[in-house]
Amino acid sequence: MDNNNETNTLELVNKHPNFIESNTQEITLGEIADKCIVPTFSDNTLTISHQDFCMSVYNAAEEVFGKLTPIECRVSHQINGRIPTALYKKTNELADNEKTIYYQRLAWIAKVGNLVRNIDGQEIHLTIGGVRAYSDDKLYNRPSALKFKIFVGWQVRVCSNLMLQTNGYSGTIECMTQADIRQKALELFSSFDPEKDNNLNALAELQDTRMTEEQFCHIIGRMRLLQALPVAQQKAIPQFILGDQAINEAVRQYVTNPNFGRKNGDDGINTWDFMQLLTEAAKGSYIDRWLDRNANSIEFSQGIRKALRYEETDYDWFLN
Repeated sequence: MDNNNETNTLELVNKHPNFIESNTQEITLGEIADKCIVPTFSDNTLTISHQDFCMSVYNAAEEVFGKLTPIECRVSHQINGRIPTALYKKTNELADNEKTIYYQRLAWIAKVGNLVRNIDGQEIHLTIGGVRAYSDDKLYNRPSALKFKIFVGWQVRVCSNLMLQTNGYSGTIECMTQADIRQKALELFSSFDPEKDNNLNALAELQDTRMTEEQFCHIIGRMRLLQALPVAQQKAIPQFILGDQAINEAVRQYVTNPNFGRKNGDDGINTWDFMQLLTEAAKGSYIDRWLDRNANSIEFSQGIRKALRYEETDYDWFLN
């Protein structure tokens, strides 16, 4: 049994599509710890480092779910600096040991090695992770609570799309210490039961409802219309927060995606495929907006399914 778990873990860390795109770059946790400085508050009090945030959540997840795969990190918004003795050197004269960097934004994930399921022929894995942006913290002030986001949800193996349901998403949490982060993570992970039917059934049900190409086009048009409506009118309609660029990407994926786009001879797609098109498009968001847009894509797809099945829902506005 242990050998099988080790094999599954090795398979999960093989190269696969990025879980977020945008302007991010891959980096290891070791590189963050070895090469990046840690910003401070105005009185030089140390903040919680990216690596300490990751490991606090990672250890809490292992306590609840068991062995995890190694952490995958993506970072963006590199902040450059230099050590005091190199203040007056020209940029091209700086030695590597005279440069300092840190990354303003971080997103990371790790998978639970022994929790694998299948929906619509696609392998999905239970995945935990977090997001942090120093830009959300008031580092110009005296020490105050720092902002983090943590999550647990299912991820599609073939494309690394995350399917984030509201009961697996912390939203923004404010913490002063690593112990605070660990406690918040334990609370979230302990309340999320991956074996409960509700968590998977809500996703699996999406495969039993289809939309025609005409309905898909109508929904896309309504998405665009929503953004132009007066604010008061928008409040009466379910929220959809992906912008034009993401909507355009979802349409392109509808035509070109071999896993979730339209197939030859088919008129349209099912709502599981529709959700994957939206979450794939959400991967182009900046790190600090990615999780909110991903969760909104899942909720929106489930609402569209209800509308297609003529259930009572406000989402029928997108089909009318």
